[in-house]
Amino acid sequence: MVNIDTVYQRVLALANKEQRGYITPQEFNLFANQAQLDIFEQYFYDINQFGRIPGNDTEYSDMLNYLEEKISIFEDEKNVNKNTAGTFYNISNSIGSSLYKIGSITYDGYVCEKVNANHIHTINRSPLLKPRSYSPIYTLKENKNKLYLYPQHLEDPILVNYIRKPEKANWSSYTLSGSQLYDSTNSVDFELHPSEETKLVIKILGLAGITLKDPALYQIAGAEDNKNIQQEKQ
Repeated sequence: MVNIDTVYQRVLALANKEQRGYITPQEFNLFANQAQLDIFEQYFYDINQFGRIPGNDTEYSDMLNYLEEKISIFEDEKNVNKNTAGTFYNISNSIGSSLYKIGSITYDGYVCEKVNANHIHTINRSPLLKPRSYSPIYTLKENKNKLYLYPQHLEDPILVNYIRKPEKANWSSYTLSGSQLYDSTNSVDFELHPSEETKLVIKILGLAGITLKDPALYQIAGAEDNKNIQQEKQ
């Protein structure tokens, strides 16, 4: 977790250092959630890249392990039942809008294999490949919202392991003697790994530079962001 007030105060201090302008809480919350989502989604691109590079034997220096540690914050699982008609499992209704990426699917302790919907007919006709209760398969349709499990007679719930999106961050305040003070009770911190605090500040400053019409602020933040990316990938 990263404290949202710490990030907000750092952003304000840096943005106002040269009288660039004031960032309202409403603006900050918009920038904050965009920055958090950008950092979160970058994890998966980086994993794809570092997965093709030999790892590091030093436990705390292996970037792939480090990225997996950051993503593990968002790993979750849930039992999902078939719809009332008993034809498919409605993933979107069961998990909701927080779903980002589906991981493994398990039925009665057996890991289900994902297959292309175009191959189902051929697989079902094959004596060797035909799915059974101990070797189930599944397909995803309609933008991954509906999951069809085979054999189709299986009725028990499936266990869906998935990656969820970060909860929306929110800096909230209350007014006292005409001043806005940080309200920790109604605020929501960033869910990202603590090491992302500086990156959040930089990305939010870059977004603020666009709103404040300050190309210099945007360029400085962009340069810092690129520098951090290059350091991570060396």
